[in-house]
Amino acid sequence: MALSAAAAHHRARIAALSRDRSADDPELVDARRDLAATRLEEHVAKVLATAPPLTQEQRGRIASLLRVNPHRPQADHADLGITDRLADAIGGDA
Repeated sequence: MALSAAAAHHRARIAALSRDRSADDPELVDARRDLAATRLEEHVAKVLATAPPLTQEQRGRIASLLRVNPHRPQADHADLGITDRLADAIGGDA
């Protein structure tokens, strides 16, 4: 599967930063997070494009996965910037 322009951009940024930075460098960590968020967003959009309409309850459960992941706690402000677009895609509030 070909990479989208956004995913290719993030992957290239990771490659450039990883040449001379340690694995825990904040910019490199951010670049990896940005690529993961882009890939997740694209995957969800692809799945939603072929899924039947979801109920309000189903949309709420799916959106809650984006808000809190018990396996990977995040700060309250750690929005990956995709919840608003996903809410629009699934027809509810994320």
